[in-house]
Amino acid sequence: MMRACLARAWCRCRDETGAVALEFVLVFPVMAALIALTLEMGLITLRQTMLDRGLDMAVREVRLGTGTNPSHDEIKELICQNALFVQECNNKMFLEMEASDARAFTPLNATAVCTDDTLPDGARPARRFVPGQPNEIVMLRACLKYSPVFPEAILGQLLHKDGAGEAAILAVSAFVQEPN
Repeated sequence: MMRACLARAWCRCRDETGAVALEFVLVFPVMAALIALTLEMGLITLRQTMLDRGLDMAVREVRLGTGTNPSHDEIKELICQNALFVQECNNKMFLEMEASDARAFTPLNATAVCTDDTLPDGARPARRFVPGQPNEIVMLRACLKYSPVFPEAILGQLLHKDGAGEAAILAVSAFVQEPN
């Protein structure tokens, strides 16, 4: 009796039907997670690169236009024109601009201010920009909100998100306000 049970068990152990399905069940979730992670990271990198490019091109345009005092909205529009592949740039980007004396430099506030669509309009952060005086350093920080493609995947869960489920990307630059 025992020998018959062992023989039957041995035959079933040697049976290879379903081996491919077992391998698929074990490997597919790992591969799908890696693909989602790769796509999400690639899109984050693309957005970061385009935001950096847009901010750099806007600051370059401001530096070349000596003697002009650009407004907050003009610089924001320049950034959005040069930041390719960034959707809803004007609505999803918050631009902080702070002037600082070159001899007594003060950096930007450590916490970045971003838009938050879950807040009512009256509760949104307000940072007023006053164009700098001649030879003042103007620090710019652009904060772009975006929705992750895979918010429940590995990287999507690690991102710090607001109440609307949007993550933020930051870019920082500076220029010197030229004398008139």
